[in-house]
Amino acid sequence: MFVISRNTAFTYRTKPADTKQIGRDLGVRYLLEGSVQRSGSQVRVSAQLIDAATDAHLWADRFDRDTRDLFSAQNEITHRLANTLGIELITAEAARPTDNPDALDYILRGRAAGLKPWTRSSYDEAVRMYELALELDPHSTEAQSLLAVVLTSRVLGGANSPTTDIARAEALAGQALAASPRSALAHFAKGQVLRVQRRWEQAIPLYETAIALNRNFAAAFFALGLCKLLTGSIEETIPLEEQAIRLSPSDPQLGIWYQQIGRVHLLQIAHG
Repeated sequence: MFVISRNTAFTYRTKPADTKQIGRDLGVRYLLEGSVQRSGSQVRVSAQLIDAATDAHLWADRFDRDTRDLFSAQNEITHRLANTLGIELITAEAARPTDNPDALDYILRGRAAGLKPWTRSSYDEAVRMYELALELDPHSTEAQSLLAVVLTSRVLGGANSPTTDIARAEALAGQALAASPRSALAHFAKGQVLRVQRRWEQAIPLYETAIALNRNFAAAFFALGLCKLLTGSIEETIPLEEQAIRLSPSDPQLGIWYQQIGRVHLLQIAHG
């Protein structure tokens, strides 16, 4: 997400808020507005997301925390806000007119298929949706990256033609990364390609870059933890998996993330 600097945002703290004017002044579509209240050792953070073009309220929530662990509370609230905004902004953008509405529809259908339990049919469905999106919008780096990711997932799940899927994923990830070098998803896709090629050491900086670009990329934390384990940095694995779980506590792949932590504990016991 493109986010205006806080130095600029703070200039509006003491001004009457005209949502539409702020949107025009800053060239942004959405505003995140909030407040902080404190009572004793308790702090309440309230936040709401507003469409700058229509002044419509899209989402609101509040967070009650103890100030005795302020830094932890700040991190948790920041992560929760970022994850929630990601969901809300996808919903809002999906309803916004686009030059390729059918391509976007196929991307969203592919994402939905990817959230189903991992089976050959769900992989095939996601691949088909992303391929259709690319037929309509061949330059979509999002569709390229997502298709590369699901192709590598299909390989890990037992693809019929793993060599073909890996070659296709490698080409797609390369195209996406060349066109959008600041895309966390494109870096993640390239990391996934290297991972299925068993080039774990080379995959690590790709996942690290994806996380640097998107601090709430739960799947990247999991994949990074896995590659750390496979390259011998076992002590770094559990914190990374725990961060993935913290960011996405109801993730469809949650069981695999816990399994990874359990594997590390078994290895630690074995090596006494």
